[in-house]
Amino acid sequence: MVIKKSPFVILAIMLLFLIKTEAQNVPLYGARQNGLAYASACLQDEWSVFNNIAGMADVKKLQAGFTYDARPYLKSFDRMAVAVVNPIKIGSLGVGASRMGDDLYNEHVLAVGFSNHFGLASLGIRANYIQYRAEGFGSAHAITISFGGIAQLTPAISVGAHIVNINQPKISTISDERIPTYLMAGVAIHPTEKVLILSEIEKDIDHAPKWKTALEYQAHKKLSFRTGFTINPGAAFFGFGFKAKFSLDYAFQYHPEVGGSHQATVGYTFPGKKK
Repeated sequence: MVIKKSPFVILAIMLLFLIKTEAQNVPLYGARQNGLAYASACLQDEWSVFNNIAGMADVKKLQAGFTYDARPYLKSFDRMAVAVVNPIKIGSLGVGASRMGDDLYNEHVLAVGFSNHFGLASLGIRANYIQYRAEGFGSAHAITISFGGIAQLTPAISVGAHIVNINQPKISTISDERIPTYLMAGVAIHPTEKVLILSEIEKDIDHAPKWKTALEYQAHKKLSFRTGFTINPGAAFFGFGFKAKFSLDYAFQYHPEVGGSHQATVGYTFPGKKK
């Protein structure tokens, strides 16, 4: 199917796409996270700078990653992002940048965050600078604030929660349109050393909650397989990853109304002393 690329058509498709996926105002990234249905409230790696910011506290060495999310049936909504997390004496600093869209419509996000351990829990805060631009309509800017926390209840169970866009900034000077606030809370269970089970609820204050459930199996020390699903809207996820000093991850997401998408991520852990 060929879609005529006018600003009006692109904006109409964008609106439909955002309603169906509820994704762009919650810029979750990382192919591992994607393969796990983005049930990422308890995950801890460099992509925590875009997910639950508290997860950066457990990054022990300087890590960097790049990801590309391709949407064959909606090429105008391809996404890419880079993330870097650097552990320091008083916690972990992270920075990320992402882009979604094409020359007719695009969104850019610059994320800066900090997290640290406080007793049994890790806490973090992030600021996002977001730019929206549509050809013929100009651009809009906003700064959002997000908070997150992860607590290790037992060696096998952890819980995590984060709130995204807590300040609900306006994105239009003409109307009262605001960037929505999202709350995500989940649990991670390690029934065995090789199995990880995740379950999470995502709630936009203006919409019904989304439920995410996922499973990761470590088939080998360096090879893992992942799968998951979401309800409201319904979508299926699959992925696998290889991890050594560098990591390679792939994920496939299928939504019955907008088709499939592919995300690939490459990451690197720099040599050096642990924090």
